Amino acid sequence: MDTVDAYRHCEQIVRGKARNFSYGLRLLPTPKRRALSAVYAFARRIDDIADGNGPDGQRLTDLAAARAALGTARPDPEDPVLVALHDTALRYPLPLSAFEELIDGCAADVRGETYEHFDDLLSYCRCVAGSIGRLSLGVFGTAGSTGTAGTEDGGDAGDRGDGGGAAGVAHLADALGVALQITNILRDVREDRLAGRTYLPAEDLGRFGCTLNIDSSGRFTDPPDRLAALMRFEADRARDWFDDGMRLLTALDVRSAACTAAMAGIYRCLLGRIAADPAAALASRLSLPPWQKAMVAACALAGAAR
Repeated sequence: MDTVDAYRHCEQIVRGKARNFSYGLRLLPTPKRRALSAVYAFARRIDDIADGNGPDGQRLTDLAAARAALGTARPDPEDPVLVALHDTALRYPLPLSAFEELIDGCAADVRGETYEHFDDLLSYCRCVAGSIGRLSLGVFGTAGSTGTAGTEDGGDAGDRGDGGGAAGVAHLADALGVALQITNILRDVREDRLAGRTYLPAEDLGRFGCTLNIDSSGRFTDPPDRLAALMRFEADRARDWFDDGMRLLTALDVRSAACTAAMAGIYRCLLGRIAADPAAALASRLSLPPWQKAMVAACALAGAAR
C-alpha cells in the first residue's frame, strides 16, 4: 500500500475514534500529524482488541499477534496501519517497545485485574497512557534537539528550556499520560463497572466507604455523598499529575507544545466538569461539545506562540 494512503487511513481512524486527540493533532505540521496518527491508530487497534466481545483467550492471542507485528522487518503491505507505523519508525526515533507496555496494560484489562493501592494503578496508567506519551516524544522531539524530528518545523523551536534533560522530559510525558488516564478512568467509572471492570484502588474505595456496586437498574448503590467525595479526591490527584506533566510544554517546539496543550486542555476541562458534578459523571459518560474543544485548541495555539 502507498504510504500516503496508509497515513490517510490512520488519520481517518483518529478523527473517528480519538476525537479529543484529533483537535491537538490538527495543530501539527503535516509530517508530524501523519506520524502521530499512525501511532494512535496502532494504539487504537490494541485498545479495540482488549475491549472486544470475544473470548478472553482469543483477545489475549490477538494482543500477542499485535506484539509480534511490531517486530517484523517488513509490514504486511495490505495493512495500512502497519505500513504507516513502519514508515514513521524509519523517520522518527520511536521507542516501539512502549507499545509492548501498552499491550501489557491491555492484557491486564482482558484478565480483569484490579488494583489494591494507587501505586498499583499508577503502574497500569504508565503502561497504557505514559507509553503513548513516550511515543509522542519520539515524534515531537524537544526544543533544541537535532535530527529530523527536531528541525522539520522550520526552526520554530527556539529556546524553550530542556525540561531537565532527556530523562526529565520523559518523566514529564509520563506524568501527563498518568493525568490523562486517571481522567479517563473517572469519566468511565459507570461504563467500566457495567463491563465488570474496576480501576479505582481498593484502598481508596475503603477510605470513602464505597463499593461501586450497581443495582439491577444500573445505578450505584453507594451513598451519593460518599461517591462524590471519592470522585473529587481522585480528581484532585489527577490535577496534581497535570500540574507536573504540563511542564513538558517548555521542552517542546511551538507547534508540538500547542498540540500537547490542546489535548491536555480538553481533558483538564473534562476533569473540571467531573469534579464539579460527580453525580452527572457517574450517571453517564461526560464529554465536551465540539465548540469547546475547538476553543481549547485555539487557546493552546495562541498560548504556545507567546
